[in-house]
Amino acid sequence: MSNRLDRDGVQRLYEQHGRGLLAYACSYVSSFAAAEDVLHQVFERLLRGDLSISGAPVAYVYRAVRNTSLNMVRARAGDVDLEEAWLDSPAGMEHTALELQSALRELPEEQREVILLHIWAQMTFEEVAEALGINRATLYNKIRKYGLRRA
Repeated sequence: MSNRLDRDGVQRLYEQHGRGLLAYACSYVSSFAAAEDVLHQVFERLLRGDLSISGAPVAYVYRAVRNTSLNMVRARAGDVDLEEAWLDSPAGMEHTALELQSALRELPEEQREVILLHIWAQMTFEEVAEALGINRATLYNKIRKYGLRRA
């Protein structure tokens, strides 16, 4: 199934998933500002109607953010500033959030993606598989390899 979202649909998508999408983009690009640029590019294209969505809109947008982020990384080849917080944290826990960010950045990309999408974006494993463009069986094999539980 292929479709385009109207303005209200794009707005709802951003309101419900914007923070998770921003954190996901931050896991790839060199700064919070670059992650905001990624989100801006993706949502601008959605609003213009340039993108025809196939499958679940949430999974599609995560995939679009991933692809746009990777394109930006290739173009800029920059490093992440680990002192810039991109994970939300409760007051007084900022240092812990920076440590968690650092640990996430050290994981292999495919492990980091699955964790961020499943835990921070609160996507089901089926949605994660769709967002990453892989089949569920492949994802489940990776999950077992990483020691994660299917929920």
